[in-house]
Amino acid sequence: MDYTRNKIELEENGYSILANVYSESEINQILGCLKHAEQNESSFLKTKDLFAIRQLVENVPELSKLLFNKKLTELISNLFQSNCFLTKAIYFDKPSESNWFVAYHQDLSISVDKKANLENYVNWTFKKGQYGVQPPIKILQDTITIRIHLDDTNKDNGALKVIPKSHLKGIIRTDSEEWNIDNEVVCEVKKGGAMLMKPLTLHASNRTTNGKKRRVIHLEFNNHKLDKPLNWLEYYATFGVFHQK
Repeated sequence: MDYTRNKIELEENGYSILANVYSESEINQILGCLKHAEQNESSFLKTKDLFAIRQLVENVPELSKLLFNKKLTELISNLFQSNCFLTKAIYFDKPSESNWFVAYHQDLSISVDKKANLENYVNWTFKKGQYGVQPPIKILQDTITIRIHLDDTNKDNGALKVIPKSHLKGIIRTDSEEWNIDNEVVCEVKKGGAMLMKPLTLHASNRTTNGKKRRVIHLEFNNHKLDKPLNWLEYYATFGVFHQK
């Protein structure tokens, strides 16, 4: 398939929406795989408002072949001119009774394997046994997020809201006039579809009000090596079958 339009939209607006990346049967297989995933305390987060699995491909390796179907691999090869790899995979389940929302923000942190004193690597965190850091801006600019939707998602069950073209402004301070949300767009995505996004795109999500689930698999891709001695915490070849440690 030709994903030229989506690539142009992503570069110009900071997001793009695709339909029918996965069939009904493929979505059911993915959901079945997730349902039977073995849980462990370090990577599984469960509250009344959210269930999440971090390092998804590592913790549920059988998902790789299901996620990286022909359409997704073609999409990725269209988006990147050089070899890329998966750097983050998370499963989110926003339950129907969730009263959880996320305010407008940019995704500025990546997950790495250790902490190191390096120039242009700032704002270190350590959560759930993982180091996070804000890397040089070029790495963030070249990251592409693909959000796979396992349910119909609209404004009533937490569809992402974005500010088009905000990714072109670099890292935006919270007191900046760029936080103008007058032109926000609600990114409604059908089950089996996907949303492409740049991490510097301002985005948010509302509380669920229609009693319906919003299950999403969040994948991040990049093609940059990190400055030594840092490595990506998650590093998988494009098709999710090779794991580098």
